[in-house]
Amino acid sequence: MTTEFARVERLDTIGEEERRVAIEANDTERDALARRFELLAVERLGAEFTIRREAGGVTARGRVDAVVVQACSVTGTPLRQTVGEDVALRFVEPAVGGGEEEIELAGDALDTIEIEGGGIDLGEAAAETMALCLDPFPRSPEAETVLKRSGVLSEEEAGAFGALAGLKAQMEGKA
Repeated sequence: MTTEFARVERLDTIGEEERRVAIEANDTERDALARRFELLAVERLGAEFTIRREAGGVTARGRVDAVVVQACSVTGTPLRQTVGEDVALRFVEPAVGGGEEEIELAGDALDTIEIEGGGIDLGEAAAETMALCLDPFPRSPEAETVLKRSGVLSEEEAGAFGALAGLKAQMEGKA
């Protein structure tokens, strides 16, 4: 599979000694990623990894940094968001026979990605990390006001405490 931001490190170039790899998405790649993740823009996406071969695969540790522009989920207003995420990944060979069995992971376990085509795609790993860090329902400062004008209740008004407050108001009005 070819991705918008492919930065493949071939397995035969990765040894047991740590090697630093820095990647940065260009304009075309950032535009394609913005379309894929339904963003207004990806202004910057870069990452630095330290990779090395270990028993059971390849580890990549580092940091993903990005600046994106999302649309407010209520008003459509452009909202700029900065991502800075430390990552620890383990790339492993695909499981033989489908590997559908459940595996319990320790708290310090690395996120696992299957190796495809004889290499590890650090660009795709960075892009997915960026996407996972984004707020799925970003809201601008004026979103609350727009929602209220439209008759949408806030969580406090619609929840159990809101119902109790409404009941209390009704009881006080009858007294």
